[in-house]
Amino acid sequence: MRRMILSAVAVVCCLTLTAAAVAAGNANRLTGTDGPGFTITMSKKTVKAGTYKIVIRDRSSIHNFHLTGPGVNKLTSVSGKKTTTWTVKLKKGTYKFQCDPHASFMKGTFKVK
Repeated sequence: MRRMILSAVAVVCCLTLTAAAVAAGNANRLTGTDGPGFTITMSKKTVKAGTYKIVIRDRSSIHNFHLTGPGVNKLTSVSGKKTTTWTVKLKKGTYKFQCDPHASFMKGTFKVK
């Protein structure tokens, strides 16, 4: 009986740690999207400094997603239409994103604190 209780406690602990790890992994994740129309977005407006997985959903073959900021200059191709993931260390400051062919109106920013 005692072994069964210890086994049950071990299973509960493992499940709790797994759930915490999944939640922590999603905490440092951003999503950027361009298209299919003339839109470009980033999933958050303010984040804390740190290492992030940034998923870019490029949904148009006439746009790209170009991210710049302190120590960062990443972009997708204009002709491509796919999902890309970048691992980026974000430092304090303002980051800009834009579609290069339509930079005058397809642009945005987010802050890292």
